[in-house]
Amino acid sequence: MAKQSTSEVIEAIAAEIGENVYIDIAKWHLYLADAKLHTLLAEQLYPILTARSLSEDRVQQILQNIPVKLGGGKKEIPLIDLIPARGQTDLMEILEKYQNDM
Repeated sequence: MAKQSTSEVIEAIAAEIGENVYIDIAKWHLYLADAKLHTLLAEQLYPILTARSLSEDRVQQILQNIPVKLGGGKKEIPLIDLIPARGQTDLMEILEKYQNDM
């Protein structure tokens, strides 16, 4: 991974997040790629990976600060409230893998 550009790494992280992490709404699973949230999340997570400062608290803080608009924008809910615990665990595993490869 050392020879990839920043944008290529972000795209790779985003693709893996988008395919494996979902939001759960009324037991419907909407993967972050389908919700168009995967790239935004990867862009915000990339700096903590390159700084080798990945922690669950930092990831949760980032998820807390990403608003997801519902009902045509009538309501906003933090992304962290929509990703189930298993999805957050999967996200951490993906991020740990990428941080170790950097």
